Amino acid sequence: MVNAIKGVFISCDIPMAQFIINMNAALPNNQKFIIRVLDNTHLFVQPHAAEMIRTAISEYRDQNTYEKPA
Repeated sequence: MVNAIKGVFISCDIPMAQFIINMNAALPNNQKFIIRVLDNTHLFVQPHAAEMIRTAISEYRDQNTYEKPA
């Protein structure tokens, strides 16, 4: 019998994958969202976590963006 799990496939660079993995590790066991780490740049996560990941990445990028002083 085949078991199928609905999820979201994420393809990113290695640092961003590590950021997502660390996000997942910081959560309690009942809130973890990574279904499987496929390799260094590909993750399979639960569908409900997609927007949370997008928001966290956006905030992370905003914090780490250099703006030249006026």
